[in-house]
Amino acid sequence: MAIDQYPHEQALGKFLEQRPELREQLDNLNPLEARARGETPAQYRAERLHEAFEAEAERLGLFAWELSLQLTAASPEEFQAQRLEVHKEVAQMAGMPWDEYCALHHLDPRP
Repeated sequence: MAIDQYPHEQALGKFLEQRPELREQLDNLNPLEARARGETPAQYRAERLHEAFEAEAERLGLFAWELSLQLTAASPEEFQAQRLEVHKEVAQMAGMPWDEYCALHHLDPRP
């Protein structure tokens, strides 16, 4: 199952909805900081949102794509099933045996 952009955008929206203080910060960023970085205010805001999202994923011990799945899945069971499916694809692409991959990433290999 490939992760496409739409679920990630949905996840970012939910993430922001759950954090009004972050929304307030992002809505009040200094446009001069954006200009100094060579970005538009919208690009600068989007980058800060992604940084906050990735920091939260790391805090939870997840990859950012896992947090996206968690925020968009219909249930915890659906999240776990989708998460394992993507991890299996990654293990296959890496040519790594599933049991080794699971040990490396602290995953339960059973669905």
